[in-house]
Amino acid sequence: MTPVLKRKILLLFIILLLAIIWGIVKGSVNLSLTELLLKENRQILSLRFARVLLAIVAGAGLAASGIALQAILRNPLAEPYLLGTSSGAGLGAVLAIIIGVYKIYLPLAAFLGAALTIILVYSLARQGNKVPMQSLILSGVIVSIAFSGIIVFLISTSGNEALHGVMWWLWGSLQVYDFKLFFIVAAVVILGILAIFILSQDLNAISIGEEEAIHLGINTETIKKILFLITSFITASLVCICGIIGFVGLIIPHIMRLIVGPNHKILIPSACLAAAIFMVLCDMLSRTLFAPLEIPIGVITAIIGTPIFIVLLKMKQRVK
Repeated sequence: MTPVLKRKILLLFIILLLAIIWGIVKGSVNLSLTELLLKENRQILSLRFARVLLAIVAGAGLAASGIALQAILRNPLAEPYLLGTSSGAGLGAVLAIIIGVYKIYLPLAAFLGAALTIILVYSLARQGNKVPMQSLILSGVIVSIAFSGIIVFLISTSGNEALHGVMWWLWGSLQVYDFKLFFIVAAVVILGILAIFILSQDLNAISIGEEEAIHLGINTETIKKILFLITSFITASLVCICGIIGFVGLIIPHIMRLIVGPNHKILIPSACLAAAIFMVLCDMLSRTLFAPLEIPIGVITAIIGTPIFIVLLKMKQRVK
């Protein structure tokens, strides 16, 4: 790693530390760190700190998933939200709640939804032995819209009172209600990111071209299947605890490629740090923009991410 890259990563760490402090002291009521340490305010400190931790875990997990999917699909527009994985996980979670499955089985239901969605999207996009990238993105968007519609229908027609409160949550919320679930999700996401990082050299080879990767002795199909499973686990776990949050896995990897380059050994940790910062700041905006009302964080990321997605799409079209 060059001295310049080291300085950039150090700067990301410093910004993240400042974002954490800002995320803790800012809220519907601003409190200094000294005030938060007072006995009567320690519960507020605990809740805000948990939100910040979840923002870091969610941001890092979504960024790593986006990087992995963009590399194995060789498409800069690939990410869990646009490929329908998030909506599939959300549908799995909603169906589990309707059936009456909660707690530890909720992540499993969301994972099954995410995994089946990837299989469905891949099958719809497949043309013979090839999977055109444009078809893959289009299939993902169509499936995502369809599943989102099914989720709204199920919530609207269900008599389950718990389900009606889910709609707001599905748009993205970093409020931690179940600390046991949070620790399970954090463990899954961290292990998933580590697995993606371990495969970073394989991702470097695959992103150049599958033929080159095969010549280097890499079993590309096996790596793809492994990474599809890992990204499904990460996405499903995050959907279980903080709902559907889009565009983080799209815009942050792109920005970090411009800053640190395409080498996945550097890109993955850098993007995780940058996404953590982004999510902490977005959560702070969601809590303070119209305080005491809270805006779902998925709305904030969509407002920021949509214009960037349009720019990226236009740039990709010009390259062709």
